[in-house]
Amino acid sequence: MQTATVSAAPDDRIEAFGAAIDRIRERVEAEIGAEDLAYLKKVDRFSRAMEIAGRLLIHVSVEPVGFGAGVVALWLHKQLQATEVGHTVLHGTFDKIDGADAYRSKSFRWQTPIDEESWRQTHNIRHHGFTNIAGRDPDIHFGPIRWTEHTPYHPRHRGQLRKALLLMAHFGIGINLQYTGLADFLEPEGQGDFTGDRSLATFRASLRRAMRKFVPYYGRELVLFPALAGPFWWKVLLGNWLTELMRDAYSAATIYCGHVGEDVADYPAGTRAGSRARWYVMQVEATNDFEVPLPMSILCGALDRQIEHHLFPRFPTNRLREVAPEVRAACEAHGVRYHTDSWPGTLRKVVRRLRQLSRPTAREAVQRIRAAA
Repeated sequence: MQTATVSAAPDDRIEAFGAAIDRIRERVEAEIGAEDLAYLKKVDRFSRAMEIAGRLLIHVSVEPVGFGAGVVALWLHKQLQATEVGHTVLHGTFDKIDGADAYRSKSFRWQTPIDEESWRQTHNIRHHGFTNIAGRDPDIHFGPIRWTEHTPYHPRHRGQLRKALLLMAHFGIGINLQYTGLADFLEPEGQGDFTGDRSLATFRASLRRAMRKFVPYYGRELVLFPALAGPFWWKVLLGNWLTELMRDAYSAATIYCGHVGEDVADYPAGTRAGSRARWYVMQVEATNDFEVPLPMSILCGALDRQIEHHLFPRFPTNRLREVAPEVRAACEAHGVRYHTDSWPGTLRKVVRRLRQLSRPTAREAVQRIRAAA
């Protein structure tokens, strides 16, 4: 297995960087407790209040202002549940904190169309353990889109920017198909969870994992609540669908920015860090931060602090925001590249990168010409 080439910094500076990150980790882990749980509960209560207000307004409104307010309120609930609450809880952040029984990762059920067990396995272990490593990180082999040059070019990638935009509108569906392994039967080139077993039993297992979330979730959002509105079912269906679209688009814009861009490192298959400190460096150089006001950061679930999240995946979101200046200072002091920009600026880099990847490299173009000759 080859060793990752992660930074131009000499070994002693990389090891010093690793020690600095470990000091931050040890200090904050010793502090995490009741205060962080209280913050999460506060966000969760606000989210639940927005759900009640949103559903009532969507249900009873007879004019566009009330309806629009209901849509925004219900979106706030769904966005917070997906990011600031659910994503954090499923990382096991509160598993060892007294009084956090409702927020244990193994029993928590988040209000998204994504299977929790599949998420914990694919996101927590594979994505965080092998970030941006070809053949290991499922997030860079996601569906029909070429996220890295380590995915071989195919002519279908020419239209991938449109596909990426379409995926934003149905991001929750795409994630569930990917992480349960069902997408690998639909788009095997994606190289997500597919293990080479195309048996009927494997397909049924993947289908069962996907449907155990799709059926109750969309049954509630797109069937039950509209049915309760009687002749105005169409209005509730429209409002609930809009909130799904808004959550998925906002979440996708957040996540795209985390690991895609002209400056972001990705690694060939077989890459290994070689040491804990170099693994830290790989996490930093394979991720982006972006700068947004605090309310938008809360709606991002602190994934605007993606660098910090990958260094400390079990930190509560409030702690990620707290340690970001320290992490940046440590990177600058030890020669590790720390990527941050405005959110629009980071999105522009994502678009430029996807456009670059929609065309073959010079070597790939030559290979295709030779193969056709």
